[in-house]
Amino acid sequence: MTTIPASHANHGGERVMRRWWFAIFLALGAFALSSYPLAIVLADTVLSVRTPATKADIIVVLGGDGPSRAAQAALLWHAGMAPKILISGDGDCNWIRKSLVELGVDSGLITTECQSANTWENALFSSPILYRMHVRRAILVTSWFHSRRAMGSFERISSGIHWVSLPVEPHVSNWQIAFGPDGIQIFKEYPKSLWYMLRSRLWKDRGARDSQIFATGMLA
Repeated sequence: MTTIPASHANHGGERVMRRWWFAIFLALGAFALSSYPLAIVLADTVLSVRTPATKADIIVVLGGDGPSRAAQAALLWHAGMAPKILISGDGDCNWIRKSLVELGVDSGLITTECQSANTWENALFSSPILYRMHVRRAILVTSWFHSRRAMGSFERISSGIHWVSLPVEPHVSNWQIAFGPDGIQIFKEYPKSLWYMLRSRLWKDRGARDSQIFATGMLA
């Protein structure tokens, strides 16, 4: 009777596992390659939201893609769409403020919230500031493919405020987007949006309580 050494058996098992992982990797790669073009094509319909341009009490610009969002906020401010600007986000809020001032926005009319680390916190941490300022209508400025998730977060947290979405628009073709810096961000926006939709439903009661607390200034 022939006995297979234990070391050979272990090596055989490792080879099988490596093949399984390689197969899984190939399957995931094929899925990503096939779904990536579709994600880009559907992004404008699925991920973006735009509302009619109306004047508001304030422009809320989110950190992230600082240069384009700062330019959009400055353009709206100069057009008289709102007298004040709130910048939200810990990554580049001070840079955006500096950029807005360089673009001609009055520095005394700019407020910053530099603690939030994600979109949900953008809405959560901005809410008490907006309530203290007695804001009733606000314009939200972010990237077009981030606008639906951002609007959902702000509408959930600051439900007493009417939100207007005037995002930074794309100025290149889908082909250029796919191979540009925004392509991977758009691809990642789909699972992020799904998670935010689920969290928004799970936190429905919590969000309502937060809004009431913010309205009374208890978390100011």
